[in-house]
Amino acid sequence: MRIALLGGTGGIGSHLLSWALQTGHDVTALARDPRSLAPAARLTVIGGSATDEVAVAAVVAHADAVVSALGPRGATTPALLARAASNVVTGMAKSGVRRLICVSAAGAFIDGDPDTGVIVKILFSRVLDKPFHFPDTRQMESVVAASGLDWTLVRPTRLVNTPATGRYRVRPDYPPPSGRTIARADVAQFIAGAVTDGTWLGGRPALAY
Repeated sequence: MRIALLGGTGGIGSHLLSWALQTGHDVTALARDPRSLAPAARLTVIGGSATDEVAVAAVVAHADAVVSALGPRGATTPALLARAASNVVTGMAKSGVRRLICVSAAGAFIDGDPDTGVIVKILFSRVLDKPFHFPDTRQMESVVAASGLDWTLVRPTRLVNTPATGRYRVRPDYPPPSGRTIARADVAQFIAGAVTDGTWLGGRPALAY
């Protein structure tokens, strides 16, 4: 399979890159600094930013599946995810590529979670809903959902850097009850399965232990 990868140097993306290369997939990855990704068989690295429409189009062209493991960068790039999603969708439309999986965030949608109390929602939004963070995530999801592509929006809970367990819970739209954290390695494992199995089309799976 030919996989286009954005965010391959990040916590989730690096796990995905290792998985893809170890299992024999061809990967074209976007990196602001191509030297940040070690040379490897089956890996093509294209230099550029996710906000560069031309660079993104080159990465997604001819792919069987596109995976964005990008995360928000903070106040310096407040609309990174939405801009990147727009570039990905445009590039995929031009190349006729259909399958798209993007990392989102469960916390950006806590207001709609029927299993979360009002007080928790208020506290959570005041502490974590930074002006450059969750609004960008929500806009990214809107861009992807309106694309007409075969998309999946993966919503992890709070990310931690622990080894993969392969034992986590998945629920549509909102985290499983009492689910608070998930390892980046397990998120990558879930995405790998969605890529190869074609599962969760048009879905928003939320992941937690």
